[in-house]
Amino acid sequence: MEEGFEDLIASYIENKVGISEYFLSPELANHLKQNLLDLNQKSLLMAAGIGNSEKLSYDGAIRSDSIYWLDKKHNNVFENAFFDQIDAFIIYLNESCYAGITGYEFHYSLYDKGDFYLKHLDQFKNNPSRKYSMISYLNSNWKESDGGELMIHQENNNQKISPTQGKTVFFKSNELVHEVLVTQNARMSITGWLKSD
Repeated sequence: MEEGFEDLIASYIENKVGISEYFLSPELANHLKQNLLDLNQKSLLMAAGIGNSEKLSYDGAIRSDSIYWLDKKHNNVFENAFFDQIDAFIIYLNESCYAGITGYEFHYSLYDKGDFYLKHLDQFKNNPSRKYSMISYLNSNWKESDGGELMIHQENNNQKISPTQGKTVFFKSNELVHEVLVTQNARMSITGWLKSD
């Protein structure tokens, strides 16, 4: 477990984007993916908005994915295992980097064929509590023609990241403009933010 944590932190320090290829075990990733598919089959996912509760809007020309918020109150064994992993990572991050993280929020995200999310920052202008963004991918057998890559924009160094199953990406929420490129096949993830209130 700590090896995946160190992969995220070391690569983040090197180029502002942390990547761990195996932050999620194959078993956990498969169970979480099945949860997402079951929720979608029951029509429980909702259109993703832009902004927070104070300034929430919906614009399919900017963002077209669907989401479902994770909550420990759901008492889903696999989602709780994911939360346990995040709790352990936060302890490791706070102890090794003095990050001061005190909470988090995560949701499932589903991009169907043709979906995308244009360039944006994750930290709200009216609320700076989001400190780090984390995305854990749930796409087995992903291939380049499936699209849906995460494009991170840095000066002279744009980085295109494939959304392959088990991979987790980690970066500062207020620093890096990023986008999700148009998907050609269903693209699934758990996306969220480590917060400091």
